[in-house]
Amino acid sequence: MIRAENLTKRYGQHVAIDGLNFNIEKGEILGFLGPNGAGKSTTMNIITGYLSASDGRVLVDGLDVLEKPNEVKRMIGYLPEQPPLYVEMTVLEFLKFVGEIKGVPRSELVPSLNRIMEVVKIDDVRHRLIRNLSKGYRQRVGLAQALIGNPALLILDEPTIGLDPKQIIEMRNLIKSLGKEHTIVLSSHILPEVSAVCHRVLIMNRGKIVATDTPENLSQRISGKSRLSLRIEGPSHGIESKLGSLKGVKHLELQQSAEAGAVDVLLEAEKDQDVRRAVFEAMSSSKWPILLMRPMDLSLEDIFLQLTTTEREVS
Repeated sequence: MIRAENLTKRYGQHVAIDGLNFNIEKGEILGFLGPNGAGKSTTMNIITGYLSASDGRVLVDGLDVLEKPNEVKRMIGYLPEQPPLYVEMTVLEFLKFVGEIKGVPRSELVPSLNRIMEVVKIDDVRHRLIRNLSKGYRQRVGLAQALIGNPALLILDEPTIGLDPKQIIEMRNLIKSLGKEHTIVLSSHILPEVSAVCHRVLIMNRGKIVATDTPENLSQRISGKSRLSLRIEGPSHGIESKLGSLKGVKHLELQQSAEAGAVDVLLEAEKDQDVRRAVFEAMSSSKWPILLMRPMDLSLEDIFLQLTTTEREVS
């Protein structure tokens, strides 16, 4: 759906983004991450055609953003961090205005707006002035205007900023449902939100891409090891001795479990070593039941901090 080739943007001597190359597949929900000043908003503005690149190009569904700006913009729905709302209009007046600007045929406009308002759950406020709406409803109105014209691509910049926890969950569920029909690029600082919604993440730092993959794959690649959380019923000394002798086990931490007669174990294996079967067989042969075995991958927060606070890059 989107292909960026050697995308670069300079402001005088400052390089905001530096030679970006990436692809976003049709039907994908991609999380765009990075600290302030990483170049996320600049990249998103270039994709939408709001800014031009200094070098390189962006193709949206095979069309160059600069060569075919009108055609590309018809395929994109954009929700900026601060939704561009005319607060003296009612919700319905504003959405009709946007629909007319986008060239939606008059015969299709009202049925289309009715469907969109139902999808984003703002039908009950259609006749209210936007200035009287809560932050959550304003975000929904902003999302509704992005959906007008049924664009194939949605670009959402911090769509849950300023929302309360209940509104965040509602917006998150709405974005997931929209992902069934649209390709979505989501920029957010709320990392659990990205983990819950996105198929893949692209992490930027200092104008460059430092990683792009699923959170699960990034965790394995960055940590370089496998960690297991275990709860085993048996003697701590015997468990430590038996597990410590297994091939591939690098480090063990044991502590008494809250469950009577059991021991909690944090096991760290060597890189690319899957020791689960060996652990099971060792405990089974000793007749020490495994009550819990759970992988402990790095969280998206851990990954983000490692990639954006060091110079390390993951290719």
